[in-house]
Amino acid sequence: MAPLVHAAPTATGITTLALDSPANRNALSAHLVAELREALAQAAADPRTRAVLLTHTGNTFCAGADLKSPCDPADFLALLREVTALPKPVVARVTGHVRAGGLGLLGACDIAAAGPGSSYAFTETHLGLAPAVISMTVLPRLDPRAASRYLLTAEPFDAAEAARIGLLTLHTAEDVDTALAPVLDGLRRASPQALAETKTMVAAGVREALDRDGARLTELSARLFASAEAREGITARFERRDPSWVR
Repeated sequence: MAPLVHAAPTATGITTLALDSPANRNALSAHLVAELREALAQAAADPRTRAVLLTHTGNTFCAGADLKSPCDPADFLALLREVTALPKPVVARVTGHVRAGGLGLLGACDIAAAGPGSSYAFTETHLGLAPAVISMTVLPRLDPRAASRYLLTAEPFDAAEAARIGLLTLHTAEDVDTALAPVLDGLRRASPQALAETKTMVAAGVREALDRDGARLTELSARLFASAEAREGITARFERRDPSWVR
């Protein structure tokens, strides 16, 4: 099988990791999650790397769980823990759509930037699921009222709204790489120990949520995926129809 994550270290201290599974919109399959975890571990061990830039090919950053072959929720939880515990900042570069579990990955990143045309949606409730595991990385960042709205209704929203509610650090109507240039330059100029210790402080709330609630919410996710309502919701999605509960 072709690699689903491509790593590109640079001499300037930024290691780029690109999700490259456009056929399923970079969905969180077991294979992609395993490759991303390995790539993060290699970046952590590379003394030349000051920060990781997480990006994607195709028009979708990450569509969430691979509904045909979902990864184990425990493996996804481990990935989120590893992103937040990495001793180097992880910067998300988004130029496409982000859905469901992809928002959990975005929330785990320390800095998130998006260009024009990106969109966001917590789609779980329309599939008979709940945004269980991802709640631990997104709720500490989101405006509470906005979180209640978007996690319950599954409405899509744009980059400006994502920035307003705390999901994105910055967005631009122009070129995202131009907007990210001063951010990445600031990270390149920082010392390794300073970055590691500062990240420990600023990511503490997200890591605490993962440690406190990880086992319970992983169990909830697995239970919901195995439920009759989820089977109906996922089947309806593949058949391009409304699920039976829609009125």
